[in-house]
Amino acid sequence: MREFLITKNDAGQRIDRFAAKAAPKLPASLLQRYFRTKDIKRNGHWVKPDERLREGDTVRLYIPEDFFGEAERRDDGAWLKTLRPKLDIVYEDEHLLLVNKRPGVLCHTAQGWSTDTLIAHIQAYVYQSGGWDPAQENSFAPALCNRIDRGTGGIVIAAKTAEALRVLDDKIRSREVVKEYLCVCIGTPKPGQGRLENWLFKDAVKNQVFVKPRQEPGASLAVTDYKVLQSRDGLSLVECRLHTGRTHQIRVQMAHAGHPLLGDSKYGVEKENRRRSEHRQLLWSYKLTFDFVSDAGALEYLNNRSFSVTDVPFAAKYFPSKPYFS
Repeated sequence: MREFLITKNDAGQRIDRFAAKAAPKLPASLLQRYFRTKDIKRNGHWVKPDERLREGDTVRLYIPEDFFGEAERRDDGAWLKTLRPKLDIVYEDEHLLLVNKRPGVLCHTAQGWSTDTLIAHIQAYVYQSGGWDPAQENSFAPALCNRIDRGTGGIVIAAKTAEALRVLDDKIRSREVVKEYLCVCIGTPKPGQGRLENWLFKDAVKNQVFVKPRQEPGASLAVTDYKVLQSRDGLSLVECRLHTGRTHQIRVQMAHAGHPLLGDSKYGVEKENRRRSEHRQLLWSYKLTFDFVSDAGALEYLNNRSFSVTDVPFAAKYFPSKPYFS
């Protein structure tokens, strides 16, 4: 038997999900059986799997010790104290961080763990600033709410509390967080303002996305609004607003429209990329707006607020003559 005291960051989640994290080697079918046999209790009483935990609750799991195992460790945790966080912080409060990620930085690794990632630097920063102590948590760690490609720069949202993570995951899923990008494309899109709608299919093996002429199994609708801000020397600075969040969405749609992003090695024009010495797609998530249409709980204070960055190196490089932000 193991006993857990529910902290603020554990509160609000379903008890079956908490139990699954606490006993990672326990099969889902057995977990449900232990609920039926009343071997999982909250505050000494039998509990249903979908009941929500509250701060101060005591959870007891009367299950074999082997199912708990040893939690997967990120070495001995010493890196939290020794890593010197390198972050360009756009905004911070007790619940979240908005960080301006530089191109070339991984949000996190696909496998294993590395301190050479954005999430590692964020966790070290929150730990060192006193906002999180893994020794005091049962399951929570600061986490990214959205990700952008390694070669793309811009704003990434990180949740410092479990409540913020739950709310933001829901709001991003329901499109209540508006994301706007700046990009440099080859040529000038016509008309200068419009909407791109395509069916996109991702080939997971090739890690490449293809435009399909119509809806088919595996293809998802992608919708992007665009606006040409400036054109110069065969290039255009374009603002894009996402209405969906498909993989490589802007890169694929702009290329399909005949205006690939400069520097894009996957969907772009390699001859032009070499001529201008650009080896990463010129794409930057420069603005976020919280546009909540339903209750946001502890994050309601963010509603209707926008956050943006003006330090977009490629915009200044190719369009230096006048301001391009509204």
